[in-house]
Amino acid sequence: MKRGTDYIGVGCGALIVNQASEVLLMKRTKMAQNEAGFWSKPGGAVELGETVEDAIKREVKEELNVEIELTKFLGYVNHILPQKHQHWIAISYLARIVGGELKNMEPDKVDEIQWFSLDQLPENLTQTTREPIQMYLHAK
Repeated sequence: MKRGTDYIGVGCGALIVNQASEVLLMKRTKMAQNEAGFWSKPGGAVELGETVEDAIKREVKEELNVEIELTKFLGYVNHILPQKHQHWIAISYLARIVGGELKNMEPDKVDEIQWFSLDQLPENLTQTTREPIQMYLHAK
C-alpha cells in the first residue's frame, strides 16, 4: 500500500525565511511524484513513529544539508490531487537555518534551490507552498 494514494498521507514542510525576508524554495524536477516543475518549500512525508517536527528537520537535512529551528506552527493544507489519485494532509512550520551548508542533496528530485523575496515569488508554486506563505503573511 502506498501513502497518499491508497490512504491519506501525512506530509510536512518548512517555510524557511531568512533575515532579508526571503523564502527558500526548491524547483521540483520532471520526475517529481506530483507538481513537477513547480517551486516548493522543503519537506516530505512523516514516517511511522516519527513526530511531525522531527520529520520536518530530517527532510530538510536530507534535501538541503542544513539544520533548522522550527519557530512557529503555520497550519495544514488539504492537498488533494484527483488527477494523480493522491490525498495528503501537509503540515507546515516556519523555520530558520541554524547550521550546515546549504546544498542540493537530491539533484534527481530538485533542479535548483533559490531564495526569493516574498514580494517576488515565482508563479508556479505548489499548493503546499503557496498556502503556508499566505498563512505566514497573514500572521505577520
